[in-house]
Amino acid sequence: MKRSRFTEEQIIGILKEHQAGLGAKELCRKHGVSDATFYKWRAKFGGMEVSDAKKLKALEAENAKLKKLLAEQMMDVC
Repeated sequence: MKRSRFTEEQIIGILKEHQAGLGAKELCRKHGVSDATFYKWRAKFGGMEVSDAKKLKALEAENAKLKKLLAEQMMDVC
């Protein structure tokens, strides 16, 4: 998966600018992202604070590790 140019903190900051009243097109032009990227961010991070985003990232990492352990165990069983 391609690594983002923006951190979660920066993305949440951009979304807060949108909540403050700036239009989506203006924000996309200002920060150099596409409309699709902006709306994808809004779907994932909308309404979050920075601490929430850090918790989400930690949970996603833990989930990936658990999925890997389960897959390895399933391979050993067969």
